[in-house]
This record gives sequence, structure tokens and C-alpha cells, in this order.
Amino acid sequence: MHWLLEYDVVDDYVERRMPLRAEHLALAKAAVARGELVLGGALSPPTGTLLVFIGETDAAARAFAEADPYVRHRVVTAWRVRGWTTVVGPGAATPA
Repeated sequence: MHWLLEYDVVDDYVERRMPLRAEHLALAKAAVARGELVLGGALSPPTGTLLVFIGETDAAARAFAEADPYVRHRVVTAWRVRGWTTVVGPGAATPA
């Protein structure tokens, strides 16, 4: 199953994230190395971000958000995890 971690961010997100970005990216790269995080990035325009996780449960996505410096330093104003049943494409978790 795929899991979408959605972030709502502050209006000046691009500027406020800069001092925290290296720590955030290190956290993301570690999640990729563990096979948990598939894709992640900011929306355009940068009104939020999306991160795509894969796993049996949403635990990895929730743990990521709880550890993320963007969340801890309130650059992220709200976050949520939603299940995403993927059925087409090379990475589909439940191919049709």
C-alpha cells in the first residue's frame, strides 16, 4: 500500500525551511535507504508538500512527520497521512 504524507506549510515556506533543509533531506534520504519513502517534494507553487511512502501500515509516514524538523519548527502547519491504493504503473502496490 502507498501512503501519502501531505503537509500544509506557512506562507513563507521557501525562506523558513532553509535553515532546516539539510536535516529534513537527511531524514528523507534515510527513509529512502530503508525502502519506506518513494518520492517527495514541494508543490508548485509551494503551498504544501507531498511525500509518498510504501508499506503495510502508515507507521513510517507518521514517524517521518513526527521526526521532521519542518514539523517540529512549525514550518508545517498541519499534516495528514492518507492511504493510496495504486493500481497502474510500474510501482503499483496492487496492480490491476
